[in-house]
Amino acid sequence: MDDNVEDKIIYQVYLTHMKLLSSKLTSAKNKVNSFYNMWKYMQFYIVKPEVIIFLALLLCLLLFSGNLFQSTNGFFKKINRNLSFIGFNNFQQLMVDEKNALSKNWKFEGKNVALYAIKGRRSQMEDRCVIKTNIMDTGISLFAVFDGHGGEFAADYATTHLMKNLINKVVEVKKLHDKNPDTAYETKIATSNTPDNLTPQMKTKLKKIETFSLTKIKPITSTDDSAIHHNKHKQDTLSLKKDITSSKNVEDVTINPSSYLQKGGGINFSKLLIDEVLAADKLLIEAAKLTYDIAGSTALIVLIEGNTLFVANVGDSRGVMCDKKGNAIPISFDHKPQQMREKKRIAEAGGFISFNGVWRVAGVLATSRALGDYPLKEKHFVIANPDVLTFDLSHHDPQFIILASDGLWDTYTNEEAIDCIKNHIDDSFYGAQYLTIQSFNRGSLDNITVLIIKFPPIWSKESQTVNNGGSE
Repeated sequence: MDDNVEDKIIYQVYLTHMKLLSSKLTSAKNKVNSFYNMWKYMQFYIVKPEVIIFLALLLCLLLFSGNLFQSTNGFFKKINRNLSFIGFNNFQQLMVDEKNALSKNWKFEGKNVALYAIKGRRSQMEDRCVIKTNIMDTGISLFAVFDGHGGEFAADYATTHLMKNLINKVVEVKKLHDKNPDTAYETKIATSNTPDNLTPQMKTKLKKIETFSLTKIKPITSTDDSAIHHNKHKQDTLSLKKDITSSKNVEDVTINPSSYLQKGGGINFSKLLIDEVLAADKLLIEAAKLTYDIAGSTALIVLIEGNTLFVANVGDSRGVMCDKKGNAIPISFDHKPQQMREKKRIAEAGGFISFNGVWRVAGVLATSRALGDYPLKEKHFVIANPDVLTFDLSHHDPQFIILASDGLWDTYTNEEAIDCIKNHIDDSFYGAQYLTIQSFNRGSLDNITVLIIKFPPIWSKESQTVNNGGSE
């Protein structure tokens, strides 16, 4: 009798478990059917022609504006921060061919100069860099970083024309200042300075620009001071007017070299840098209108003469100095639309700023000053006026300075970048390379260019030159 009771109990327990299992399986099946039905609905609506056309038009609009990656910068950074808690540190690398991004690099290693630049997650490399040390044995060195946006046109123009004209003018004024007829020189303007690594379309555009510019530039070919004064009128045709790319208060550019000589015997390099940047921007705007190219570029230019450092900045590329105590000293300040000074100027010009991933002029441009960008220059929403800062190197006694495009500063603070290079000061090229790649690994979505200049500078007598980033 007891055996029968036990059997019945076991049987009842078995039935109960089977019913529970059956209900679970039925519930799971219903969920699968629910997901399947949802997927069917999604497929039904997504494959509709009007939806596909709308998505295609939206994608084309974003690609055309050139802001696809910039506008998603903040979004991806938030994803990175959230996913870092569960062990995913480089979510953005899932969306890019890392090998291709890092292999497309420009590098240069000199006695006191190191450069490393990568295309990164951008579709094309729009950064440019120029290194000119001890120009024609004048003791003057020039360095520049240009960060293009909306295309390569403006950055290429700045590299091949602004820097060429600036170098010519610096040498001209320096020779005039020295007043030594035995060291007379000839200003050389090449018939073509088009880089070999450009696309055929870009080469065609730059050739149009050179043809346009050479009608306005008359080189000095004589070797005495009287010839310089004789050609003063011809040189004045290069000057053009500052006011086309600057605020209403800026006067006409004076190209006469003697205007840069100071009564105390020095050279006003600050005025020279401002004049050359504004004159080049005017020519760039006129040339861009001819080719319907709306590209723009930042400009960070450093001139070193003896113990004096001049830094001219337009836009949001940035320079930082490491002084003798190891402190990070900014040598330029970014031009951002949300800054009070820039915001007020834009509002007074009738413009506005809006937030689209970052603050932008007219909802488009993330920097308030730039070369080019002629649609935004018409009403002075964007200007090309450089801020020029002067530093006494004997006072700061710097160890090195870093010049970099904002691809670096999107992921590094001034102090972090300085500390990184300090740790690799014995091999500054490796330091520049390490800093660039680390910025990429931190999630930078832009081109990244890092230029290191070590002090005290001991330039070789032969000038070192890097155009468009050096070797590729």
